Amino acid sequence: MKTNFYITAFLLVVTLVSCKKENSFTDYKYADKPLALPCNDINSKLYNEALYSFEDDILNFYDKDKKSSLLRVYSQFMREAVYNRAKYQNMVSEHTLKVFDALKQDNDLWNPNNPVSKLNYNSKLMDCISKNIKDNDLKTTLNALLTTNSMTPELYGAPVMSSYRLALSDKALASYIAFDLYYARLFNVDVTQVEKTKS
Repeated sequence: MKTNFYITAFLLVVTLVSCKKENSFTDYKYADKPLALPCNDINSKLYNEALYSFEDDILNFYDKDKKSSLLRVYSQFMREAVYNRAKYQNMVSEHTLKVFDALKQDNDLWNPNNPVSKLNYNSKLMDCISKNIKDNDLKTTLNALLTTNSMTPELYGAPVMSSYRLALSDKALASYIAFDLYYARLFNVDVTQVEKTKS
């Protein structure tokens, strides 16, 4: 009888700790936005927040006069990100840094030992993205790169850059851009420099 009690208590604690870890982020600003990735085995709510926070960051950075569209902003961001000229420390917001801290807790999402990108190309997120990209050519290219373990932001970034306008209607593609060309690169950003640029 005591053994059953201890087993039940242990399972309850493990369940509560697991739930707390997954739901530790609570500062959702974009909860009313449409779901970007319709996959069951990912943290959709947090990933959604990450996508829309990224889009706000690039819009605020590239459209200081509030005259450009998100489409034009994606074009500017893609050119700079693919050619490693983006100034992440100047564009990242405090909210995005909070989202990024929560994303860093997701061990499946990252591959810290990969010198090409910190994004784990074998993650559940990338599997979801690869299944949901709407454009057949981009989907085929992504799946070929993933299958042959030759995926890099530069190799896939080139075809994405020529089709950046699809990111407005294809949130799986937009999620790829956000996670591989933005969040994965925030690992190299000095947060103290971010705070200075915002002051």
